[in-house]
Amino acid sequence: MSSGDVKTRVRILDATWKLMEKQRGQGVRMGDIAKEAGVSRQAVYLHFESRVELMRATTKHVDEALGLDDRIAHVKKAADAREALVRFVEMWGNYMPEIYGLAKALLAVRDTDEAAAGAWDECMSCLRVAGGEIIDALIGEGALSVELEREEAGALLWTMLSIQNWEQLTVECGWSQRAYVERMTGMLRRVLIG
Repeated sequence: MSSGDVKTRVRILDATWKLMEKQRGQGVRMGDIAKEAGVSRQAVYLHFESRVELMRATTKHVDEALGLDDRIAHVKKAADAREALVRFVEMWGNYMPEIYGLAKALLAVRDTDEAAAGAWDECMSCLRVAGGEIIDALIGEGALSVELEREEAGALLWTMLSIQNWEQLTVECGWSQRAYVERMTGMLRRVLIG
């Protein structure tokens, strides 16, 4: 943050979140964000040097507002890697509906919007790292399926828990949120655990 007060920064982040969801990421400009936040365009730039910085800060703001760190802490308190896998799938599976609007907006424009692409990539990198930690723990406990290498297992976990797959199964195929979490947990346990 370059300068400015925290309340204004939060208003800008909330306005960005709201507009990204409302407009599905399409045409969300700094001026639009300023207007929604009730500040000048210059004030937005006082808090965020670039649109890329603003988009990344918005995704972090959303995670903070929704308590992601506490959810991750619950996963890390698991007694063993098998339990951590179950908690991870439950945590992320139940988190996706809450971030779906922003995620859908970032996905919709990431091919043409450098800022959105950067924010999306950063979020997915964090998810991939967290999943990799689960895979490493399974390996450390000798619990990973012998049919999978570490990289394959990590890629599989990350892909199966993607927003796109969640959307396909819940929105398009009509699975309930509960069914999604239960089925993904069961499937990933069968595939990943030897």
